[in-house]
Amino acid sequence: MEDTDEALYPIAVLIDELKHDDVVLRLNAIRRLSTIALALGPERTRDELIPFLDESVDDEDEILLALAEELGNFIDYVGGPPYGHILFTPLENLAAVEETVVREKAVESASKIVAVLSQQQVEEFYMPMLKRLSVGDWFTSRTSACGLYAAAYPHVSPAHQDELRHLYAQLCNDDTPMVRRAAATHLAVSQRHESRLSPRRELMRTRCNRVDIASQKFTRTLTKAHIISDILPVFNSLAQDEQDSVRLLTVECLISIAEALKPDECKTHILSVLRSLCSDKSWRVRYMIADKFVQLSKTVGADIIKEDLMSAFVHILKDSEAEVRTAASTQVPGFCALIGQDVILSEVLPCVKDLVTDPSQHVRAALATQISGLAPLLGKEHTIEHLLPLFLQLLKDEASEVRLNIISKLDRVNEVIGIELLSQSLLPAIVELAEDKQWRVRLAIIENIPLLASQLGVAFFDEKLSNLCMSWLGDCVFSIREAATNNLRKLIEVFGVDWAKQTILPKILAMAQHSNYLYRMTTVFAITTIAQAANPEVIRDYIVPTATTLSADPIPNIRFNVAKAFGVLVPILKKAENMTMLNDQIKPTLTKLSEDADMDVRYFAQKALLTA
Repeated sequence: MEDTDEALYPIAVLIDELKHDDVVLRLNAIRRLSTIALALGPERTRDELIPFLDESVDDEDEILLALAEELGNFIDYVGGPPYGHILFTPLENLAAVEETVVREKAVESASKIVAVLSQQQVEEFYMPMLKRLSVGDWFTSRTSACGLYAAAYPHVSPAHQDELRHLYAQLCNDDTPMVRRAAATHLAVSQRHESRLSPRRELMRTRCNRVDIASQKFTRTLTKAHIISDILPVFNSLAQDEQDSVRLLTVECLISIAEALKPDECKTHILSVLRSLCSDKSWRVRYMIADKFVQLSKTVGADIIKEDLMSAFVHILKDSEAEVRTAASTQVPGFCALIGQDVILSEVLPCVKDLVTDPSQHVRAALATQISGLAPLLGKEHTIEHLLPLFLQLLKDEASEVRLNIISKLDRVNEVIGIELLSQSLLPAIVELAEDKQWRVRLAIIENIPLLASQLGVAFFDEKLSNLCMSWLGDCVFSIREAATNNLRKLIEVFGVDWAKQTILPKILAMAQHSNYLYRMTTVFAITTIAQAANPEVIRDYIVPTATTLSADPIPNIRFNVAKAFGVLVPILKKAENMTMLNDQIKPTLTKLSEDADMDVRYFAQKALLTA
C-alpha cells in the first residue's frame, strides 16, 4: 500500500463503520475517534476528520450523544487550545437537534472547551455561534443557547457582556415555553436541570457512560448592579409567567438572586415576588417553595422570616395538596432552627400535631423522619410534654413506613431526654413493634437494639430485651434471622464475652438440639457470627464443639453451612495461633465432610480445607 493510501486508511475505515447497520459497531467507531485522530495527527484531524464528522454524521440519537461527548475531550487532538474553536462547528449542529439529551451533552462539551480558550477566540468564534443559536428558528437551538451564556460571560469584554445580558433577556421572554423554562433553569440552577427521562434516554446515558458536571449559575457571573438592573426585570416576568412549569423554576432563581443581595435589598427587590410564589395558584409552584423553604429562608434574612415567611410556612404546612405538605414536613426542623422556641410552640407545633394524623401516609412518613429533629430545639421539658405523645402516636401508625422512620431517629430524642425516660415512655411501643407483622419494621427494631442496649445497661437489657433478641432467631423471615445473628455479635461487643457466656450462648447452643432444622441452621449462622467477636476460650469450649456436633446433622444444608463456618473459624484460629484445635478437631471434621455424599457439602469442606 502506498503512503497516501495508508494515510487515508483510518478515515476510510471510519466511514465504513459509521455506515454499518449495526448501532453498536457505529457507536464503537465514535468511541475510537481519539485513536483515529492520533493516527491522523492534529492537522489532518482539523482539515479532514472534523469536517467529515460535521457533514457526514446523520445518525441515531445514541451515536450523536456519543459524538457530543467525545468532542468535549477533543481539544488535544486538534492541536490544543489555539485550535479548540474548530470543535464549535459540529457542536453547534448537535446543540440544535431534537433529542434533549444530545443537546445537553453538546452544551456541556462546548462549555468545557470555552473555558480554555483565549478572549479573542471566544469573541471571534464562540459569540457568533451563541448568537446564531439564540435567534434560531427552532426552539431547540434557543433552548441550548440558554446553557451557554454562563460559560462565556467571564471571558469576554464588557461590551460583549452587555450584549449577552440583552440576548439572555430576550430568551427569558421567548414566545416558546420550553425556551423560557431553559432560561429560568440556567439563570440560577447550579447543576444541569434534570427532567424526568424516558427509559430510552436513560439507556442512552448508561451506554455512553454519562457523567454530570456542575455548571455555573448565570447570576453568579454577574455583578450585583447588573443583577438588579438586568436580571430582576426578567426574573419578575418569569415569576408571573402563565405557565406554572416556568414559574416553579423561578424558586431556584429567587434563591440565587437573594444570595447576591443583602437582607434589606431583598426586602426592596424580591419580597413581593416571594409573597406571590408562596401563595401561587399552582400546587407545583407551592411544592417547590416548600421543598426549598429552609434554603430560601437562610438567604433572605431574619426580618423577612419573622414578618412573612413564618406565616407562609404555617400555610404550606396546612396546604390543601398532600405533596406540598409532604415537602413542607421535611423542612420543619431546619426552619424551626431559624426561629425562637416560643414561636415553635405557638405556631409550628400545632401544625405538626395535625400532620401526625394527616390523611396522607406520605405526609406522616416524611414527618416521622424529621420530627425528632425538634427535640434539641425544644429541650427536655417541652420534648417530654409535647413530642413524646406524638412519637407514640407515630409508632402506632397503620403505615409501616411511618413506624420505620420514627424508629430510625429515636437516638436524637434519647440525647435530649435520656434513656430512662425514653424507655419508660417508648419501650413498650418498641417491644410491641418487635412483633410487627411487617418484617421490615422488625428489622428496623433489630438494627437499633445495640444502640438502645449500650444506653440501657446490662441489667435493664437482660430483663426487658434479652428474650426478645433470642426470639428473632426463630423468625420465619430469613433476613430477620440473619440480622438477629449480627445483632448478637454487636451485643457481645457492647456487653463483653463474659456476659455472652452467661446469657445468650447457653440459649443458642440449646437451639442446636431443636427438632426444627431452621433453628439448627440459625445456630450455625449464630456461632459463625459470634466467633468474630468471641475470645479463643469461647471458640474452644462452645463454638467448635457445637459446630462439630452439627457436622453430622442429617440435613445437607446444615452440613455444608457447618463447612462454611469452619472456613470462617480457620483464619481466626490461625491468628490466635491455636493450631492444636485446628489440627485435632477442625481438620478431621472437614476431612470427613469432604467425603460427604452431598456434592455441596464436599465442595465447601474442600474449600475450607485449602485454608486450614
